[in-house]
Amino acid sequence: MDLGSEVIVFDQPTRGLDLGAIEHIHRTILNEKKQGKAIVLISTELSEIFGLSDRIAVIYRGELVGIYRNHDLDTEKIGLLMAGYTPGA
Repeated sequence: MDLGSEVIVFDQPTRGLDLGAIEHIHRTILNEKKQGKAIVLISTELSEIFGLSDRIAVIYRGELVGIYRNHDLDTEKIGLLMAGYTPGA
């Protein structure tokens, strides 16, 4: 499947879906990524973010806290950033 755009935004793409549909959506996202598309994934599901993302941008109170490589974060670190922790402060 080719969604036709160079940049695709997925906003809560799996909210409320069953497991089979979630797996299909995840495969679609990864296939689009393999085709060289830029993917913007907005999700409240940390497992989804960690499973599909190369880089993770964290926003707190409407402000960008930072952009991190996936392997530089874990659930504890991302939780602190989401709660307003500022590294180096």
